Amino acid sequence: MSRSPQLFSIIVPVYNRIDEVEDLLRSLAAQTDRGFEAVIVEDGSPEPCEAVCRKYADKLDVRYYFKENEGRSPARNYGMDHARGDYFVFVDSDCILPPDYIAQLRKALEADFTPCFGGPDDAHASFSPLQKAINVSMTSLLTTGGIRGGKVSMEKFTPRTFNMGFSREIYNKVGGFREMFSEDIDMSTRIRRAGFRIELLRDVKVFHKRRLSLRKFWRQVHVFGMSRITLKLLYPGSMKAVHTLPAIFTIGCGVLVLLSIFWHWWCILPLAVWLLAVWIDALIASKNLKVSLLTLLTSPMQLLGYGTGFIKAYVRAIIMRRGRNEEAEVEMRRGK
Repeated sequence: MSRSPQLFSIIVPVYNRIDEVEDLLRSLAAQTDRGFEAVIVEDGSPEPCEAVCRKYADKLDVRYYFKENEGRSPARNYGMDHARGDYFVFVDSDCILPPDYIAQLRKALEADFTPCFGGPDDAHASFSPLQKAINVSMTSLLTTGGIRGGKVSMEKFTPRTFNMGFSREIYNKVGGFREMFSEDIDMSTRIRRAGFRIELLRDVKVFHKRRLSLRKFWRQVHVFGMSRITLKLLYPGSMKAVHTLPAIFTIGCGVLVLLSIFWHWWCILPLAVWLLAVWIDALIASKNLKVSLLTLLTSPMQLLGYGTGFIKAYVRAIIMRRGRNEEAEVEMRRGK
């Protein structure tokens, strides 16, 4: 028997993202299935987006809340507390939803109801070449092992809050998000341990803008690496081999560069072969020469940023036994 929700609550935490919120609301106003409400939770932004929300009030069911700055997880929890729907959907403010997003989600849940889902992300045609290159780097099997996005993955699928949803029943039983980096992985782990099924819905995708500069991208993936150690401390045994690959890649690159300098130039060939594979994969995926060339910057940056963050946090928290990774959480707030 179908248990598809009548009303979806799309919950979006916001911090100084006026232009992004307008793009998101414009895409929500174009949905073919109108059985949803948009719950925008402003997390104490100095530049609030209330006027933008009012602009779309006659185009869709949107409700705006302003609360003191506590972080994106308390903002999501606040949104759930004020939501009217019986199924919560989480997207980031830098996402754009295809017109059939809600329709595809409803269709999937009517065919086979799952209490928790995650969907892939993609780059919209209007995105900049750098945004498209970052998207390729963050979803390629040659960089993230397919962990992010809707491809074949080297580990069990874990929904991410740029495109994730779960039932009100889960919230009542499991509780809300913790204020930490990789809070979506933590939430998914708690949902799975509580006995709820989690599914990847490949046709329920979003367009994700991601970071707009290489500096912001580096900081983001660097903190991803640090937060993996926080998750290891919270859930012993949760770390898989795929999570260590960026650190191995980082150390290996250092070794190869040193060997090429002090021994023989051909020691750098393995790295050159990997870069060639990355470029070919990106060219096939993007069908754009400029985007594929930019991935020669973004792909090494993705792995080196994550790898150095992982190594730094591992030394600090595991070897030096300095406990929970507060540095990653500070970086999370700085990178809102």
